[in-house]
Amino acid sequence: RRALKSRLPDYMVPAHFMFLAQMPLTPNGKLDRKGLPAPDPSQLQQHYVAPETELEQQIAAIWAEVLRLPKVGLNDNFFEVGGHSLLAIQITSRVQAELGLEVPLVEVFQTDSLRAYAQAAATFRAGTAEDFDDLRDFLSELEAI
Repeated sequence: RRALKSRLPDYMVPAHFMFLAQMPLTPNGKLDRKGLPAPDPSQLQQHYVAPETELEQQIAAIWAEVLRLPKVGLNDNFFEVGGHSLLAIQITSRVQAELGLEVPLVEVFQTDSLRAYAQAAATFRAGTAEDFDDLRDFLSELEAI
């Protein structure tokens, strides 16, 4: 990933790499794209390191539920374990609703692990109910798309 990131724009760097013993081929000898296995997010996680603080545990539970994973560790990167921009919005909304922390959406993109996200989240405090209503309306609009 590092080598590709130095040469390609971010949007062209694959989110996941899978190593295959051999590529599936059609009867004509061409690559059978439909025969490629789908990435398994649970196998994409790094070596599991359990959340330590209460905040880390709460955020890990939110991430795991949104990402539909059995568990998320401190060193897991949101995007490398199956996250994407719409799920990042859900994370932001859930952290605000359940933990009362107004963590900007950009933190999901700027932090490289659950640990870093939790450290950033600890620096934010709750906002007004009106702010939360605005975020909920925005999330509803995005889900309708």
